[in-house]
Amino acid sequence: MSSHTAADVLRYTAFSADPGGGNPAGIVLDASALDDAAMLAVAAELGYSESAFLTSPDGRGGYTVRYFSPKAEVPFCGHATVAAAIALAERDGPGDLVFSTPAGTVPVTVVREGDELRATLTSVEPHTTDAAPEDVAEALAALDWSVAELDAALPARIAYAGARHLVLAAATRERLAELSYDFARLEALMQRLDLTTVQLVWRESATVFHVRDPFPVGGVVEDPATGAAAAAFGAYARELGLVPHDAVLTLHQGADMGRPGTLTVELRPGDARIRVSGTGTRIG
Repeated sequence: MSSHTAADVLRYTAFSADPGGGNPAGIVLDASALDDAAMLAVAAELGYSESAFLTSPDGRGGYTVRYFSPKAEVPFCGHATVAAAIALAERDGPGDLVFSTPAGTVPVTVVREGDELRATLTSVEPHTTDAAPEDVAEALAALDWSVAELDAALPARIAYAGARHLVLAAATRERLAELSYDFARLEALMQRLDLTTVQLVWRESATVFHVRDPFPVGGVVEDPATGAAAAAFGAYARELGLVPHDAVLTLHQGADMGRPGTLTVELRPGDARIRVSGTGTRIG
């Protein structure tokens, strides 16, 4: 990193306790000396789907956090939030943190479970909106999916819990496994709709889902474990009445990429915000 900054860049994976699983993120615990161009350069050099940059510690667990993909700043990133929280917990011990992000305030709690650290983030207020039929048709065309391959019980929606995601549900695990899409075409649609990822879902059981997240707007083909999309999906599932209001959902992601990870999504009655938790570890 010495080419453009003296920043101390840590590498952590989130949503797996295995350095070879989950979603890697770059973490800069003190980015106070970095301007926007330097942060983007760090993210681009790392090549991870996102990196997190922390400033303004208040001594009480509060930090200002910004997130950059290799191509642009993003308003919120779940996996880099989990990774940063675990990095702080390894330095300072487990406990409660508050991240001030461009999308809003995100509390994070880190606890130790045996040999592992687990971080739980609480999303900003989520919502879902209808996806225009012509936009869904364009997404399917870019993905080379047919309408017949969709699960009609999980209709297409745009879901938000800090970033916007188009939720599309496959009727079979096989359809989800065969991801080969038109990068430029999907990227153009996502830019127009201000989408961070497309959340592709297959429902295995009442509370278990398999997900994949194309991320061409970030400059990568696919995100291995997407905390922001998991939070958005929790809101989607609740608003559509697919799960109870006090459900705990398990999302499996990354297996098709050889980087398996597990995201736990918790819904609580009377609280619109979604909790997403996972383990994490430093990458050697």
